[in-house]
Amino acid sequence: MPPTAFAAILGGVTTPLDLVAIGRVSVDLYGQQLGSRLEDIATFAKGVGGCPANVAIGAARLGLKAALITRVGDEAMGRFVREQLEREGVDTRGVQLDRERLTPLVLLSVRDPETFPLVFYRENCADSALSPADIDAGLIASARAVLLTGTHFSLESGARAQRKAIDVARTHAARVVLDVDYRPNLWGIGGHGAGASRYARSARVTEALSAVLADCDLIVGTEEELHIAAGVEDTLAAVRHIRDRSPAVIVAKRGAQGCVVFEGRTPKRIEDALVVAGMDVEVYNVLGAGDAFLAGYLLGYLRDEPHERSARYGNACGALAVSRLLCSSEFPSRAELEHYLYSGSERRALRADPQLNHLHWVTTQRRGPQSVWALTIPARAESGEAAAAAGEAAERRSRLEQLAVGAAAQVAAGRAGFGVLLEGPASPVVLRRAQEAGLWLARQVAQPASRPLEFPGAGSLAVHLSEWPTGVTAACRCQYHPQDPRELRDAQERNLLRLAAACRAQGRELLIEISPGGVGVLQADTDARALSRLYELGIRPDWWALEPQRRETSWESCARVIGASDPWCRGILVALRGPAGQEAPLVATAAASPVVRGLIAGGSMIDDVAAAWLSGQKSAESVIAEIAGRFRALVDAWSAVRDPRLDRADGGGR
Repeated sequence: MPPTAFAAILGGVTTPLDLVAIGRVSVDLYGQQLGSRLEDIATFAKGVGGCPANVAIGAARLGLKAALITRVGDEAMGRFVREQLEREGVDTRGVQLDRERLTPLVLLSVRDPETFPLVFYRENCADSALSPADIDAGLIASARAVLLTGTHFSLESGARAQRKAIDVARTHAARVVLDVDYRPNLWGIGGHGAGASRYARSARVTEALSAVLADCDLIVGTEEELHIAAGVEDTLAAVRHIRDRSPAVIVAKRGAQGCVVFEGRTPKRIEDALVVAGMDVEVYNVLGAGDAFLAGYLLGYLRDEPHERSARYGNACGALAVSRLLCSSEFPSRAELEHYLYSGSERRALRADPQLNHLHWVTTQRRGPQSVWALTIPARAESGEAAAAAGEAAERRSRLEQLAVGAAAQVAAGRAGFGVLLEGPASPVVLRRAQEAGLWLARQVAQPASRPLEFPGAGSLAVHLSEWPTGVTAACRCQYHPQDPRELRDAQERNLLRLAAACRAQGRELLIEISPGGVGVLQADTDARALSRLYELGIRPDWWALEPQRRETSWESCARVIGASDPWCRGILVALRGPAGQEAPLVATAAASPVVRGLIAGGSMIDDVAAAWLSGQKSAESVIAEIAGRFRALVDAWSAVRDPRLDRADGGGR
């Protein structure tokens, strides 16, 4: 089936929602040191977890319309869960705020492919209080299917909530899907230290699950989970036992071996059922892979595709998930799934596949605006050292940065895409005020005018970037010319590769400004050749910034390179660094190009105002007004010549 046919699966839905998932949600904290005991982990990566939340996110990434019914705490972790669900496109109308309980946490480390120390922090947690009152009948009535999970049948209130959801689903002809989702210690078996346990006999668990089997249309679980649902420790016998009680399609997940689908009468041998082989990949972390599998399976199942095709989607999603550390954060998008199914990968360690990693990044991590108009705030304003004392000078410089942020926010007036680029160290106050104003925020990472590039401090670039807020884009101005001496060019390229790798590892957007002017002979295709060379090296920033091009053909050359090398690129920002009064005429040629998505107004817009402020000659109000007036004039010049049809929906991201 070609990719176009794959995409066609996503059409024809008549209900507002495809899936409503019900049950637990958590904040997962996964140790980043592979091979360590949980006791020895130094740093953790954070993501949203919990089976139904994972499946909802995975389904949304694949293009299904998913909602979640659960509870989160009225605190930072609860807000993180809601915000991340919304970023993923999951409907959060059913996510209730619990003012008495906390959002649960999960801590995990990866010791080896078979050992995953795991601790659930779920004592009287928010989602454990899920009740029938939390079940929005209208939400379920609008969906093609409702997803139940075994864990919440361990709680009296949760079981009644899920039973209510079944009744509503049946009334409105929605399908009922059960993920057995068996974690013994979440049923009170084995204690807190048994978080990694996947199976323990329990008549109580079997009785609770047996009561719901007859109401299901699809039952999914590992072989051990089917055993506990049936109370029989033989897979084929367990399937027969479930079949005697339910007409549901039964899917047995078998890890690296793929899955087996049982529809209709149970065969005499497992091999006589629909066996769909898995993918041969290196296992990094198995936690969450089953949830990714179910999201993939539902992609086909809810479109009435053949079960074999649904299983292929599920196996591929599971393979991509098992090759990465986190759960929902690293589930595949539709573009990744499509690429993997039809192009495969030359690497067993899928997390090392550069094309898959890039597709994952551009289709799951994009949060920023589609166009940007940014005001550069210089690292230091020249004042002739006029300030009376060093401490006072530092304070006034910090205050100047805050005033410049205020000027940008005044021009933005709540509109998306306006921002600031900080060329020097930024105080926490400046960062906070920019974030509170809703501004796009970037910060220069390279030392000014360094050639070859140098980064601040003598330590690690990655450590330096790790101290920045995650929403800050790393900006790097590089004086780079394709005809630079080989030794210099090699040094520049090595540092750009380091920077690109550090940004991707941290989930941080990257803007690279190429500035060949003044360091070599400029020709109409100089910038295009520079971009082509960096793409050849595998450097694919989210944004490029280029100096104004005198000819439209120069922008067209750059657009061709970007389109051929990275069609997901957000685009180019034109970097305007000349005197404030001379910049507006340079905007017209840039604004005519579809690949140019905005501008960066240079520090020249602030320099003379800054000097007057630092020497005490201007008030705060006049500084804001003057900077805002200049910035607004430049943006207006852009808007006056920009064809609105060029500002189509962003081609990158979801």
